[in-house]
Amino acid sequence: MTAKIESLYRYPVKGLSPEPVTRATLKAGDYFPGDRLFAVENGPSGFDPAAPQHQSKIKFLMLMHNERLATLRTRYEDATGTLTIEQDGRSAVRADLATKEGRLAVEAFFRRFVPTELRGPPKLLQAEGHSFSNVPARVVSVINLASVAAIGTAIGAPVHPLRFRANLYVEGWPAWHEFDLLEREIAIGDARLKVTKRTLRCPATEVDPDTGVRDLAIPTTLMQTYGHADCGVYAQVIAGGEVAVGDAINP
Repeated sequence: MTAKIESLYRYPVKGLSPEPVTRATLKAGDYFPGDRLFAVENGPSGFDPAAPQHQSKIKFLMLMHNERLATLRTRYEDATGTLTIEQDGRSAVRADLATKEGRLAVEAFFRRFVPTELRGPPKLLQAEGHSFSNVPARVVSVINLASVAAIGTAIGAPVHPLRFRANLYVEGWPAWHEFDLLEREIAIGDARLKVTKRTLRCPATEVDPDTGVRDLAIPTTLMQTYGHADCGVYAQVIAGGEVAVGDAINP
């Protein structure tokens, strides 16, 4: 079968907007570049930037509980360290996250934006070399677009692929082929990835990524139709290399 990368995405701030990229350089044993670099702590989490450890996503602002986040549009500029947050089509915050003033501006915005959903003062977190991924392992996430289409058929409505917030979106695999690849390797140019785990889906996928409306019962539909709540896989980068939209995937 012929499969290719249909799109690539990163999510610089956990729970906030996806950012499409045309190419990325994957490194062995590392996360997707620029992915989940920051998170907004929802009350004290115990996270220590000097000794970062994986934390449960429930300790941060995230779509599973805070669907209004999907109404924001955000951009992060690597070169300047600047985060822009747009609300209702207007710039609400433009902040240099390398500065205390910039981080305070972002925290102040979220105090105003979700005041009733906060368990304590929001705090913007970052740690060198750390990603606020949903899983402890250093992996990238992969979605098979045919599987997303199959869910749409089962639920009786179009399903936006960005509900699944993956890094690599694949076109050309049959539906659910990604599950057959567990413990196997795939190659994209010089890069090689080993598929390590199926991705269990939570209520975050119920939220429309454009409107912030919780409108599709995706985990429930998966359970009722297939007997599981999985869609997509995690893969470990075992050999680095550049990957780009349109690149062939083997096998």
